[in-house]
Order: sequence, then structure tokens, then C-alpha cells
Amino acid sequence: MKKIPDGISKYKPSTGEKKSGVTNAVALQITEGEKAAREAKTTRLRLERLAFEESHPPATPEKKGRGRTRRTSNVSR
Repeated sequence: MKKIPDGISKYKPSTGEKKSGVTNAVALQITEGEKAAREAKTTRLRLERLAFEESHPPATPEKKGRGRTRRTSNVSR
């Protein structure tokens, strides 16, 4: 049995496949960067909110009165 040379049986992607591979890699890089920025912003805002809540305790809501109730008569006018 003959040995097949190394370069013959390797798959070579077409030009379109190469371009789509580059496009996918760039898109993945962009979305990963956006994800990291979003998570950093979320963490920063969460820490700011916790610091604010710690320095400003929530105000206790005042209880509302029952209000004045109207009596209606059954007599037609």
C-alpha cells in the first residue's frame, strides 16, 4: 500500500469559507467585548446602588387614613 503524501488529503476551505470564517471571528470578538463592557457596567451600577442604599435608608411610608366615607340614602330625589 502506498503512503499518501501529507498535502493531498487535507481539506482546503474555499475563498468564501475563509471570508465567512474571518467575519464570524470578528463578530464574536465584537460581541464578547460588548458583553464584557455590559457586565462591567452592571457591576459598577450595582455597587453604586448598594452604596447609595447604605448611606440613604429607605423612608418609611406614611399610613393613609381611611378617608371620609359617604353615606347614600335609599330615598330617590
